[in-house]
Amino acid sequence: MAAKKATKRAKTVKTPKSKLKQPSWDGWEEWSPQDYSRRIDAAREFYYLNYKHSDLLGNVWAWMKDNGYTQKQIKHAKAASGSAAVSPSLAVFCTLLYKGMPDYNEAYAEYWESLPGTMGTVRPFSERVKEKLEEVIAAGANEKEAKEEEEAEEKGYKPSIQERLHEQSLQMCIDIDAWLDTFDTDPSKFDVKKFDFKKHFETMKTTQAHARKIIKFYQPELDEWRTVANQPTTAQKKKMSEEEADQWDQVKEGYGHIKKAELKKIITALENLLEACDFVIESSKATRKTRKPKSKPAAKVVEKLKYKQTDDKYKLASIDPANIVGASTLWVFNTKTRKLGKYVASEVDPTGAGREGSGLSVKGTTITGFDEEQSVQKTVRKPDEVLKEFKSAGKVKLRKFLDEIKTTDTKLNGRINPDTILLKVT
Repeated sequence: MAAKKATKRAKTVKTPKSKLKQPSWDGWEEWSPQDYSRRIDAAREFYYLNYKHSDLLGNVWAWMKDNGYTQKQIKHAKAASGSAAVSPSLAVFCTLLYKGMPDYNEAYAEYWESLPGTMGTVRPFSERVKEKLEEVIAAGANEKEAKEEEEAEEKGYKPSIQERLHEQSLQMCIDIDAWLDTFDTDPSKFDVKKFDFKKHFETMKTTQAHARKIIKFYQPELDEWRTVANQPTTAQKKKMSEEEADQWDQVKEGYGHIKKAELKKIITALENLLEACDFVIESSKATRKTRKPKSKPAAKVVEKLKYKQTDDKYKLASIDPANIVGASTLWVFNTKTRKLGKYVASEVDPTGAGREGSGLSVKGTTITGFDEEQSVQKTVRKPDEVLKEFKSAGKVKLRKFLDEIKTTDTKLNGRINPDTILLKVT
């Protein structure tokens, strides 16, 4: 059976819709039947007028999940097309139920049945919704099966390992997306600590390969929110070109309704997610079988390396230089020139199994195997503050640590001297 390809949807804040006042159902028990009926009609019209059909489909899948539908049934519902797909009316009713509309109002039912000319009884909205969804699921199942069989027969297609990993990773993000969507609904009530990443990844059997893909899904979103949170001051904008300043004005207009405290919450949530992914990756490395030793011991490779073991002024101590051999990155700090640098391996070992020729190495007093374009250093103006921040930085923050230092970068040449502290390897 052919695997259905899927693409991670980009997470963006829909500014115009986020400012709309959503229908409220607070205190509905006290409403008169006539008022209750008018509010139902008004709520339906609200979603018809202000949202596209495609905007509401996410609420359909979320309501199905909350009401016991399996992932397979939801997939089949998504697969239905044409007249058999979820109709605009069904999408609106699922949205109303998902947003808190009461499923059944006994007072209204009695009122309706008392009206002249009415027949039958008022049923809970969910009964009608479930009946329609059964038809959609059945149609989608037939379409999906027919399509997969056709593709298998005509093309003999088999998904690659990477395609299967991508699809599996997307499935692992469904619950994460649902949690993050609550920020779009009401940023002030968003709970940063509500989602248990460790438990979720254990339940989903997330591997380091899945975690790497999940990082790629959410890193752009985190970068976007960081940009929103770090808007320039009025004085800084005056120094910009008219086009650049106009772009920042658009950012301010689009996200101005979100408070700083709320921005901090969504940024923290995404940082916690990426750190949890890094933990999965690091845990996988820790439990991996020890790689076979290289023909030449690492200690022998670095025995001629001249470096500074400790520095009292900055309270620094070098790592064991043997750890450089095979590492993906090496951070160094020259105590004399105050330059902080990062060597990046030109050939990274993707499995960490110690493939020959991968990672960094040492020849005499020189680092070898590094990418000359990515390996750079910058002068640190306030070394005490920067080094303190560096020591506490995690892998996520280290990715852009040098970028945040506002000095000119220069390329590293590989040479290590007695003024160089070997800070960290990864």
